[in-house]
Amino acid sequence: MVTVKVRKFGNSLGVILPKEVIQRLRTKDGERLFLIESPAGEYRLSPADAEFERQMDAAKEGMARYRNALRTLAK
Repeated sequence: MVTVKVRKFGNSLGVILPKEVIQRLRTKDGERLFLIESPAGEYRLSPADAEFERQMDAAKEGMARYRNALRTLAK
């Protein structure tokens, strides 16, 4: 487990990731990361995946387009 400290950056809050975490994520300065919340309220940090992001955009578009049908099916 790695402990990080929340710090103020201008009007925002953020954390600085240690070098070993950056290496394990295989990321570098300027790259995007996903912060994913589980149903249990826990968070997972992972490298951005362009294909996954494309699929999520398509899913969001479909959910918006068929919002009424999905709402009816959920009853």
